[in-house]
Amino acid sequence: MEVFGVADPKQRHRPRQSARIFTLEQANRTLPLVSRIVADIVRQHKKVCDLEDIYQRPGSGASSEEGRVALRDKCLAEVELLRELRDELAAVGCQLKDWRRGIVDFFAIRDGRPIEFCWRLGEDRISHWHDAGAGFRARQPMDQEFLAGLCPKACRV
Repeated sequence: MEVFGVADPKQRHRPRQSARIFTLEQANRTLPLVSRIVADIVRQHKKVCDLEDIYQRPGSGASSEEGRVALRDKCLAEVELLRELRDELAAVGCQLKDWRRGIVDFFAIRDGRPIEFCWRLGEDRISHWHDAGAGFRARQPMDQEFLAGLCPKACRV
């Protein structure tokens, strides 16, 4: 979705001004709301990608200038809705990491250092984590040793 700026990495992973620090319990309590928002984001993202494909395809239904303008305006409106959903998720305090798979990170503290709880759409609870900024590939399951090192309250670094 490069045409309308949604897939631009600078837009996708904009640092937020103030990140909320979650306990595991707090993060899990947000999941009913987060799950609904992320499901909407994944659906809306696909819709925008499909519209952008049509917009960029030569000889598509938008071959006239008038048709292209109408399609562009529709796509821009859909992109704006996608941005609103992203902002709604950010208001919860977590960060969207993957528009297609619905991956979300929650900032946390373990043994005095920043980490991220990592959740993916369809999972019923948060059961994985990674070092802050490490990303989905570094995702590890939580075990008893990991849980013992978690900050019990919403503490700050």
